[in-house]
Amino acid sequence: MNTTGTAKKPSVLFVCVHNAGRSQMAAAYLTALSNGAIEVRSAGSAPADSVNPAAVAAMAEEGIDMSAEIPKVLTVEAVKESDVVITMGCGDTCPIFPGKRYEDWELEDPAGQGVESVRPIRDEIKARIQALIADLVPATN
Repeated sequence: MNTTGTAKKPSVLFVCVHNAGRSQMAAAYLTALSNGAIEVRSAGSAPADSVNPAAVAAMAEEGIDMSAEIPKVLTVEAVKESDVVITMGCGDTCPIFPGKRYEDWELEDPAGQGVESVRPIRDEIKARIQALIADLVPATN
């Protein structure tokens, strides 16, 4: 009988329209900063062909490589499997299920902007991710 590690990891889904900027940066930060304590997903209601190069460059400045990421389509299964669903400007295209925690993070869209304009968006996402981790993962000390 397994008596260790029986607690299920919390899971978070980030959703934006194109899954090319904000949601990718949020997922990358959460993956990097949670040290595996949180399951991370991201998706878009109308995914772009590729991740925003300015977002990739801004995250590279933080030591996080998103260059291999690919925008993914939002599925009902991804929402069902997530404990927390964080939308970023996708409006009502995200399915709602009872018992899930939903948040809407209003963030400027980095699409079509250079890395200088993406940095403040990145930094706002990082601050929100740090607060989310503090909320979802109990302190170990």
